[in-house]
Amino acid sequence: QVQLVESGGGLVQAGGSLRLSCAASGRTFSTYAMGWFRQAPGKEREFVATISRIGPVTLYADSVKGRFTISRDNAKNTVYLQMNSLKPEDTAVYYCAASERGATAILPSSYDYWGQGTQVTVSS
Repeated sequence: QVQLVESGGGLVQAGGSLRLSCAASGRTFSTYAMGWFRQAPGKEREFVATISRIGPVTLYADSVKGRFTISRDNAKNTVYLQMNSLKPEDTAVYYCAASERGATAILPSSYDYWGQGTQVTVSS
């Protein structure tokens, strides 16, 4: 079992940056693949980025490629999402997730644990 707590969300103007953090409990963080998803009002949860436990290998949604960077610090049990050049369409609740499979995954069903989410609002 792992518990995930996101932080770093907030209100930012278009073109600005935010860095989200997701702190995980437990001593097995390094064995999980980690992912970031987001959900805007009235929309389904969508994949943003994922990072594998080994390598690491990263994957991004086309909508954020080149603007967002996912990284992990296994010593701190934390995964990050650096978001640059933010757009109003990036506004959503952002969720951190952990997958016991260890490999990158883009489907929410591939993840076993979820955080409570952090709100990101980008004003135009």
